[in-house]
Amino acid sequence: MGDCLFCKIIDKEIPSEILYEDDSVIAFKDVNPQAPIHILVIPKEHIESARDIDKDNCHVIGHIFAVIRDLAKELGLDEDGYRVVNNCGKHGGQTVSHIHFHILGGRQLSWPPG
Repeated sequence: MGDCLFCKIIDKEIPSEILYEDDSVIAFKDVNPQAPIHILVIPKEHIESARDIDKDNCHVIGHIFAVIRDLAKELGLDEDGYRVVNNCGKHGGQTVSHIHFHILGGRQLSWPPG
């Protein structure tokens, strides 16, 4: 996807602070953090949003959650807890049309979100 910000990060056209990468997933620090720890985890395959998860790509979503678990433990978030957020569509607050999951932690998070 030529104009996709996250595809450009995957292709290393845009620099980012990568914390994890394998054949199907990449995780990097958010450039506009909303918590002391704010990581984005995305599939390398361009999937626009949760609306586009299907039987052919759902395996990567499961893998993303395993990566999230491992990163949370590595970053010391597993003891006190953390939040995983996925925004879907305009009204859901999705600003980049490439499915992504936010890991937020390092402070007490309030509820409900904005």
